[in-house]
This record gives sequence, C-alpha cells and structure tokens, in this order.
Amino acid sequence: MITLHEFGPAFGLRTASPFGLKLEAYMHLAGIPYRVEFDGNPRKAPKGKLPYITDDDGRKLGDSALIIEHLIKKHGDKLDTHLTAAERATGHALRRMTEESLYFPMLYSRWIDEAGFAVVAPVFFATIPAPLRPLISLVVRRSTRSALMGQGTGRHTREEIYAMGSADLKALSDALGDKPFFLGDEPTSYDAAIYGTVNNLLQIPTGTPLTTFARSLPNLVAFCERVTKRCFEDASGATS
Repeated sequence: MITLHEFGPAFGLRTASPFGLKLEAYMHLAGIPYRVEFDGNPRKAPKGKLPYITDDDGRKLGDSALIIEHLIKKHGDKLDTHLTAAERATGHALRRMTEESLYFPMLYSRWIDEAGFAVVAPVFFATIPAPLRPLISLVVRRSTRSALMGQGTGRHTREEIYAMGSADLKALSDALGDKPFFLGDEPTSYDAAIYGTVNNLLQIPTGTPLTTFARSLPNLVAFCERVTKRCFEDASGATS
C-alpha cells in the first residue's frame, strides 16, 4: 500500500499542507488505497519537501504533480478521461493559478503577517520543546521570507499581496459559478488540487483579509464542503 508522508493535522484539517490535502483528496476520489504517516521532517523526502509517497514497491517520489502523474500511469486515469482537450487546458490553468499564484499570498498570511503568525505558530510549533520554539520560529520565518522575496510576492506591500490573492480567489469563484465542481458534475484531479489550497485557506482562522475574502465567496465554501464530504465523511457525517 502507498504511504503518504505529510505534515500532521491542524485546525480541523487532515493536514495543514495544501499539497498533502490535494494528494489525499486525489487518492480518495480515484479509489487508490493509501496510509498516512505524519512526518514533520522534510529532510527525509526525495526532493527535500513534504509531502512525498513511498510506493508499495518501496520507491519514494516527491512533488504532488509528479506523484499524481505516477499514480495515473500505474493505476489508470480514474478522474479525467472524459475531459476534452479544452477542459484539460482550463483545469491546468486553474490549478497553476491556485498552486503557483494564490499559494504565495496564503503562505505570506501564515508566516509573515503578524496576525496570521500569531494564530498558526502555537499550533504548528506545539510539538517542539518550548525553549526551542523562538529559535525555530525565527528560522522558519526567515526562510519563508527569503523564499517569498525570491519568488516575487514578498517584494510587494501587504495590501498588494492580499489584493493579488483576492483576485485569484475571485477568478476561481467566477470559474466555478454554480457548478458542483470546476469542470462539471463530477470531480477531477483539478478539483483535488484546488481543494487542497482553498480549503487550507478557509479553515485556518488567520484573521487576515485573504481568509476573510475567501469566506465571503459562498460557492468556494460550498465546493470545499462538497469535496470534504465526498472524500472524508462517512454516511453519518463523521470524518474518516
């Protein structure tokens, strides 16, 4: 069985990692059995980042997009075979916008914005011995700030960053419209990817303008509830 190595649960989420949640949603939707091993040490990962998987043959793979490509080759395409080329292009663009654009304002809202950091730090660092927390916090924030500067988001003002993230959320809301899923009546791999990031944003109460705006978009809220119910809740409403 596949082992998914990811950060642990927080704030009612199965994992506080957008990409870990994406992989869990994908494997649930595609009917691929897996087990989870919570691991906060990315140094063990093949690409130095979580999540990653250990396949049933012992092979370790990193990067959520490459993992899904591998799973499709090994288990078949369970979700996207009905899509037209144009629909796949739309899904690809929406996924890229979510993971390569919206993700970075979300990252800023957690680690750099003081309001968001005050909410996430006590939970994310709860397992670290108290004397080490200030040092670990400093290292993580410094690394994140450097990454955001290199990527470009960190060079903007707080207001500009949240305006960019809100524009992405509005575009996702407009693309979804009144459909149950982004490309129609049934979920696809693109829904799993969008869900991973958007539900992380919705569920962690950073109190930042980005979270507030996300929660003001009822169709995105309903979409995430729909995917959560399909993937992780049994008939009684209990989370699996």
